[in-house]
Amino acid sequence: MNTAVRQQNSDLVWNLEKINQHKRAMSFVKQFENRFCVFSSSVRQLYTNYSIFFPEEAHRQMVILPDPYAFHDTFSYLNPDAVSSTGLHVIPGNLIGKQGLYLVISHKDKKVRSVPIPFQEGMRQILRRSNSDDPFLPVLMKGDLREFNDKLPCLHLHRLRLKELTGLSNLERESIRTVITDKLMDLYQQSSTFNLN
Repeated sequence: MNTAVRQQNSDLVWNLEKINQHKRAMSFVKQFENRFCVFSSSVRQLYTNYSIFFPEEAHRQMVILPDPYAFHDTFSYLNPDAVSSTGLHVIPGNLIGKQGLYLVISHKDKKVRSVPIPFQEGMRQILRRSNSDDPFLPVLMKGDLREFNDKLPCLHLHRLRLKELTGLSNLERESIRTVITDKLMDLYQQSSTFNLN
């Protein structure tokens, strides 16, 4: 299974060697399975329906396996330039002495301190923009499962810009907006039940 995925698309095999708290990272990321879409720049595809595996034979790797029976849940021919890094991270609250999930922006300038905001509040702000001309549509890419300040696992979010998807029809762009927004709404509603220990 692992070799087949690697041959097809190396963007779906994430190396977790640099993560110290491996088991914690595994349980953290599993809670976001199918809740954020995953983008692969090498094959220019967005996966909206997938499973996360940690193959025993592949030490410290995570494999994202798109559902082979749900080919309509994969969007193709996306311009890789439409996806950009945001510096926005989903972190467990115990990193900052709080409960639940938080969103925090990491600045390149270490002197700039960002104020963590509760995850649901951040999701509310993102969802409010979902029908605008320039919605904030978060997606994951290879390397987005990280450790925040070398302590606890976190997820970095990339952003997909609909306006940059010039090769797609309006219908395809609207379908992408809808599927990402629906997943965010589900995540917003379910996130308070996540186990972050």
